[in-house]
Amino acid sequence: MKHEAYRPLTIMSRIASDMQLMLRRPPRQQYAALCFRKRKKQSAPEVLLVTSRDTGRWVIPKGWPMRGKKSHAVAEREAYEEAGVKGTVSREPIGYYSYHKGMTDGLKINCRVQVHALEVKDMLKDFPEKGTRRQAWVSCEEAAARVQEPELKVLFHIFAQRFINGENRAEAKESAEN
Repeated sequence: MKHEAYRPLTIMSRIASDMQLMLRRPPRQQYAALCFRKRKKQSAPEVLLVTSRDTGRWVIPKGWPMRGKKSHAVAEREAYEEAGVKGTVSREPIGYYSYHKGMTDGLKINCRVQVHALEVKDMLKDFPEKGTRRQAWVSCEEAAARVQEPELKVLFHIFAQRFINGENRAEAKESAEN
């Protein structure tokens, strides 16, 4: 008898749960470049951070998918547009992170960012977003301290360790050969 009294609540809970799942949107996909350079007499790389145009927080160059471009090509393009760098991009992602992007209407959307390493070979004097962002070459440890996204912080630490172990240089060389 008690079981029947709880049944309507169970059905309502199930309907509410199903509605939440139906209304939840999957995270939006973005692609980013973790721009790096090797400095003489240092085993660890330096990475390039840029500020976001809206809040001024430290980030890595990233953007939305582009029709006809593969993910690594989008990351490479964003690095050029936002930071004025050119180089060798890895075809395979080195990791992922998530964040909440604030939209102009005040809405926040979940974004999943696929990150590609980009070994910087050239820094251009003129590029599309010149003057709208600040840039800083820093250690991976400093980058992890400056960015807000927890998963990106971890990615910087992992990248530094892999670089010291020689893994990222091999990926960059392989990407250049393909």
